[in-house]
Amino acid sequence: MKSAFNLILFLLSLNLFAQQKAQTLLPGKDSLKTVKPDSAAVGDSLKSGKKYDVDAVIYSSASDSLIFEVPKKKMFLYGKGDLRYKTTELKSGKISLDYNTNDIEAFGIKDTADTAKVKLKETPKLTEGNDNYEGEMIRYNFKSQRGYISLAKNKNKGQNYYGEDVNKVDKDTYFVNNGTFTTCDSDTPHTYFSASSMKVIQKNQIIARWIFMYIGGVPFPVPLPFAVFPNQTGRRSGIIIPTYGDAADRGQYFRNFGYFLALNDYMDLALTGDYYLKGGWGGRSRFRYAERYNFSGTLEAGYSNVIIGEPNDPGRQEQSDWNLSWYHNQQINPTMRFDVNLQFQSSNFYKNNSISYNDLLTQNITSNANLSKIWDESGTSLSINYSRTQNISNGDISETLPSVSFSKSTTFPFRKNNGDSPDQKWYELISYNYSGQFTNSRRSTGGNLDIHGGFNHAIAVSATPRIGYFNIAPSFNYRERWYNKRIKLENKVLYSTDPITTQTISRDTTISSVINELNFVRTFDMSVSASTKLYGIFNPNLFGIQSFRHTLTPSVSYVYTPDFADGSWGYWDSYTKSDGTIIKYDKFGNEVFGGAAGGRSQAINFSIGNVFEMKMNKDPNDTTKDDRKIQLLNLSAGIGYNFAAEQFKLSDLTLGYRTQIGELLSLNGFSTYTFYDFVNGQRVNQFLSSNGKGLFRLTNFNFSVSTSLSGDKIKSKDEAEQPKAKSEEDIQFNKKDYMTLYDDTQTPDLSIPWNMSLSYTYNFSKFTPDNSTSYSSLNADLGFSLTKNWKFTVRGSYDFDRKEISAPQITIYRDLHCWEMNFTWNPLGFYSGYHFEIRLKSSELRDIKVTKSFGLYTGKR
Repeated sequence: MKSAFNLILFLLSLNLFAQQKAQTLLPGKDSLKTVKPDSAAVGDSLKSGKKYDVDAVIYSSASDSLIFEVPKKKMFLYGKGDLRYKTTELKSGKISLDYNTNDIEAFGIKDTADTAKVKLKETPKLTEGNDNYEGEMIRYNFKSQRGYISLAKNKNKGQNYYGEDVNKVDKDTYFVNNGTFTTCDSDTPHTYFSASSMKVIQKNQIIARWIFMYIGGVPFPVPLPFAVFPNQTGRRSGIIIPTYGDAADRGQYFRNFGYFLALNDYMDLALTGDYYLKGGWGGRSRFRYAERYNFSGTLEAGYSNVIIGEPNDPGRQEQSDWNLSWYHNQQINPTMRFDVNLQFQSSNFYKNNSISYNDLLTQNITSNANLSKIWDESGTSLSINYSRTQNISNGDISETLPSVSFSKSTTFPFRKNNGDSPDQKWYELISYNYSGQFTNSRRSTGGNLDIHGGFNHAIAVSATPRIGYFNIAPSFNYRERWYNKRIKLENKVLYSTDPITTQTISRDTTISSVINELNFVRTFDMSVSASTKLYGIFNPNLFGIQSFRHTLTPSVSYVYTPDFADGSWGYWDSYTKSDGTIIKYDKFGNEVFGGAAGGRSQAINFSIGNVFEMKMNKDPNDTTKDDRKIQLLNLSAGIGYNFAAEQFKLSDLTLGYRTQIGELLSLNGFSTYTFYDFVNGQRVNQFLSSNGKGLFRLTNFNFSVSTSLSGDKIKSKDEAEQPKAKSEEDIQFNKKDYMTLYDDTQTPDLSIPWNMSLSYTYNFSKFTPDNSTSYSSLNADLGFSLTKNWKFTVRGSYDFDRKEISAPQITIYRDLHCWEMNFTWNPLGFYSGYHFEIRLKSSELRDIKVTKSFGLYTGKR
């Protein structure tokens, strides 16, 4: 508001100009005068020690007249007066400026159309940036920066306050008598707060005493002696209002009571706690930090003491739960990145402290931390990773600490600088790549800790020559693993006496031991493949279809792998059972990178890929769009034959298919077929065709289809305008907060009349002719709006085999202008319950609400 009256300082300089001019009357309707400072006069004033703040053009206009009284040092604007200076504008039916007292006054004028002669028109309106002030009269002293507004009202970013009179004591502080405050933008607010006196601190807070809350014009019977309302958007420090309720097994409670501290624009801290009358309690903290384009993160910790039952109950339970999590993302430089997602918690933390379906159904807690670095010039990269998986149902933990990986991308060592030349020598097509990894793995199962570590090196050498229409790709793959231990298995015969027959009974058992020694496992394989592409095109030019294209990609490959189970390699060992049976085993099968594969392989593999596409005609009237291509079907098949295998030389036949019908339907499927027969429940080395049972038999079939549809978005007048730019603070802290119990419901998009997501999955397995299993389920998520203010959402899944509905949920949302209603209902299952809530929509006042909960949402299980 200060800058609004800096224009008066410039008008004082008019007396310098007026010494050379007579008293001037500037009549005229809708006149517009642009006043610029006289450079000579300003120069003289600077010499005399006077300074003026004017550094921009001032615009003034009036529909009736604009008068300067130079001897009295006054100026008057009559009829739709308008003063504009930078981002400040004052409009009023009458404006007067007095340079002697440094006062400015603006008044409304009588409305001649009002026969009662009580209404005013062209009342003062002052706009300063995003702040708007209105009243019947505005009086302001630009030197002391104090002022007065009668019957004032202010609108600013969804907040409005009114008052019979407003006194400004400095540039940011106002005192309002008999004022009202509301976040409702209706001409007649649905909800507002009335107070006998208010203190308004701009961009900070509004302090009031003896406040009555009015809903629909009806006051709440009990006033508040005082209250503090936020007068600033974004993050602000303050008390976090708790949620109250009653749980049958834990008593009455209040949850999430605490304090939020906005430390600065880059970090904040929230501390919350729970308390139960039967003795349980809990505390949580969350620290967030962010710097745009650099890093962001969240550190959370929680502890709860859960007490279920009365002190003397035989079934009384008491336990402690805790959690600790850290999320961090940082782009250190263009070639280095650091990402952290670590979660550690007790097994029952979600069960006793969360009401989220996703949390309650979680079985594994996964953590990862990764530091990666890329060297573009050499084509090498390095990553250091930590990973951890915790099964919260049985407490088993497996983690990798650390895993270090180094790789070098494909390199052509013999290629010259003109590598893109079509006349390359055969040796210029030879390439190699390398990858190395060190891993230390720890697994805790049933209280037993098992640790394994090792190095893995892999080098691949290949070439990509082209012979006619065929691409030939020979390759040689070498792999070397380093371990510091191996296993040794031995057979031991245990003897026992039958208590009935008193005969001695013997049985074999396997004894496993770990041998600590350095070992190297070296394996390799060789392969060569050939592939080509065939095209078929049909041009119907009918119904907007320009052409169909069929792309056929046949491929054949030969792979050779030695039998590393042979004793000459030293990677396998054996032991003999009491009946003379020799059992061979891989000495390194339990290590982190596995052992050496047994069995020699000389396999030839065949595969064929089919892609069916359609090309639509281009709209001749639209030169901006390209031709539209639609993929109709992608179908592939594969089979192999191992010449070196002792039995079952022919592999299973595999078929895969997928299609995407525009953006509406996605279809995927996979199936396998065997050529061998089963006899007496055992797979035998006999073809089905030899036994008169057909060519092959289906063993597995998997099919899934999904679709996502929605109605056309209905644009409102506000959406038609330019979208508002997000502030730096909004961008940095745009993640969903998990600090309030029920405030995880996002306001639905009411501009979409309906939306639907469906997915169906079917799986059929028949590994033996006599036994088969199947599974099929349908997942649905349906949302629709009965009117522009109602939104219904139904989600859940149906198991066709069990004939039951899983995790159904119904939500209803109602936009009540400045209020909103949310209703969530889980009708079935162990986590059934409902939560009903009506609250103010404004983010500053959304803790004013009425709630009713049952079941899951009250903490009952």
